[in-house]
Amino acid sequence: MHRVNSIVMHAPKVAIFETAANLELWPKILPHYRYIRFLERGPDRNIVVMAARRSGIPISWTSEQIIDRSRLEIHFHHLKAWTKGMHVVWTFDERANGVLVTIAHDLNFRVKILAPIAEKIIGDFFIGNVANKTLRCMKQYVEARASKVTA
Repeated sequence: MHRVNSIVMHAPKVAIFETAANLELWPKILPHYRYIRFLERGPDRNIVVMAARRSGIPISWTSEQIIDRSRLEIHFHHLKAWTKGMHVVWTFDERANGVLVTIAHDLNFRVKILAPIAEKIIGDFFIGNVANKTLRCMKQYVEARASKVTA
């Protein structure tokens, strides 16, 4: 399964990257996120339990987050639950019209015969919806902060 969600944001690239990397901030700025609990914490690597809602349906998973500041990328590796083995990459590409923020999800389903059904449920119903909400809400947050004038 390969799913890609993206949006153009109008804020400084580094500010967008740092906002996306700051998982403590997510439940405060992303209303569909219920919580993020840190199991291990470091400057560039975290193990977290992430919990969100998709149309009222609670979902949660455990991920390793790797923050690659040299490449301005954020990687997640899902360690548990239905999405165990999923690799997620956030990229930030400066363009003439803003910063294209892309979230790519890749997962090889463990039970191949169920892959077509799982792809519709996990990929289309859950990932597509949650990733799009995440991008839209993050865009609103970073753009509001970028447009504030400070004296």
